[in-house]
Amino acid sequence: MSKHSRAGQMTDLLYTEKDLVTSLKEYIRQEENRLEKVKEWAGKLDSLTITATQDPEGYLGHPVNAFKLMKRLNSEWADLESLVLKDTANGFISNLTLQRQFFPTDEDQTGAAKALLRLQDTYQLSAYTISNGDLPGVVHKSQMTVADCFELGKIAYTEADYYHTELWMAQALTQLDEGDESTIDKVTVMDYLSYAIYQQGELERALELTKRMLKLDPNHQRANGNLKYFEFQLEKQRKAESEKKEQEDKKKEKKVLDKRDAQRKRSKDPLPERKKYEMLCRGEGIKLTPRRQSRLFCRYFDNNRNPRLLLAPVKKEDEWDRPRIVRYHDIISDSEIMTVKELAKPRLKRATVHDPVTGKLTTAHYRVSKSAWLSGYEHSTIEKINQRIEDITGLEMDTAEELQVANYGVGGQYEPHFDFGRKDEPDAFKELGTGNRIATWLFYMSDVSAGGATVFTDVGAAVWPKKGTAVFWYNLFASGEGDYSTRHAACPVLVGNKWVSNKWIHERGQEFRRPCDISENE
Repeated sequence: MSKHSRAGQMTDLLYTEKDLVTSLKEYIRQEENRLEKVKEWAGKLDSLTITATQDPEGYLGHPVNAFKLMKRLNSEWADLESLVLKDTANGFISNLTLQRQFFPTDEDQTGAAKALLRLQDTYQLSAYTISNGDLPGVVHKSQMTVADCFELGKIAYTEADYYHTELWMAQALTQLDEGDESTIDKVTVMDYLSYAIYQQGELERALELTKRMLKLDPNHQRANGNLKYFEFQLEKQRKAESEKKEQEDKKKEKKVLDKRDAQRKRSKDPLPERKKYEMLCRGEGIKLTPRRQSRLFCRYFDNNRNPRLLLAPVKKEDEWDRPRIVRYHDIISDSEIMTVKELAKPRLKRATVHDPVTGKLTTAHYRVSKSAWLSGYEHSTIEKINQRIEDITGLEMDTAEELQVANYGVGGQYEPHFDFGRKDEPDAFKELGTGNRIATWLFYMSDVSAGGATVFTDVGAAVWPKKGTAVFWYNLFASGEGDYSTRHAACPVLVGNKWVSNKWIHERGQEFRRPCDISENE
């Protein structure tokens, strides 16, 4: 090999080395940049976790915080992990891996997102209101980033829920237009948004957005295809609609709610009375006339001179006339509530419902809460509470179910249902051998900042949680027939935390305490 050629190789190596130094510097730059990002994230999370852990219940009582916590743990820590993994950060990784088993899953993140959408619908909140965190009774105000809004829109999109996809992609776009910094670009957001709008039949708006997209990215393949398609469809539509013009103008006023109704039809919503249920949850459409209201009273009550109530009669208030719903005030003390909660906490599990087809217990999207059962044998407080219910109602507690404690977090709800077993499900409580559920007693063990009412959808009644009170109603007429007007629901909690406990009282043992009646509906 000649000197020259060897020198040439050496020169090449020099240049190779120079390249290596350049890439080494690039690596250092990236490493510093990476550490800078990690430092920034740690700083942000440091202040956030300090605030959050000072008042965890209050903090998690805000629906946006609950969603962001799911999103952080499910998505963002994973992004950070890949950032740190570029290095031998073994200590952190092993710790993260260890903690990973307790992390929420994709399903949890989707669940939290759906809860937020449920609240948005029930309480008629705009995406802007939620994103800004301007909710009633909020202690820890929390704002959503463009990425948060985009994520929510994307979850709706994967569920083919174009109504919410539009609301949240539009909010993401608004925040980008207002100058919010984000890794998500306008074109991506517009892509989802225009498709969601098109799916809801609004061709003109979809076309406008597609044109705006092409201004930003003229080579966008899908947008170019859509442009031609939308223009063609619009032309077709215009021809067909020219004679329907007048009717359209009248319909336009109803547009806002109609889009949601259309989405409900598309997703085959199984709940016929959802609109009524949501109105009652907002405190609208309550059907109590002044005349009926004037017949509702408050009184001190000792249940026919019951020895335990004689010296301390209870405060009884009529909440509703048909079905008769009464509320008892100052009926459970703060210390009793604390005991019940402490006993229940270690046992709280996702609440289940009876599957009418299989007869088995199963979890369901329409009942979102955690519950636990407490027996009178395990603590004197529970025994005392059971005795109090017996004294006030005059009903036998030996055949009642155990005290069920339920905790509804943000978005927690129980959609309209009956407490009693109906004729079409004869085996509902067969295994208990105590007959049907004759009555329901429900303690409110916390105040709720916003939402969380108990509503009776058939009769248009709403009862609001008030700590230390209890409500009571009969599910069956004296004849043993079910009272269908007792169909009720627990509205989703918007802000705060709802604790209740209930006693389901059964027919057996009440034969002399509440004698039968032969007329069916009395």
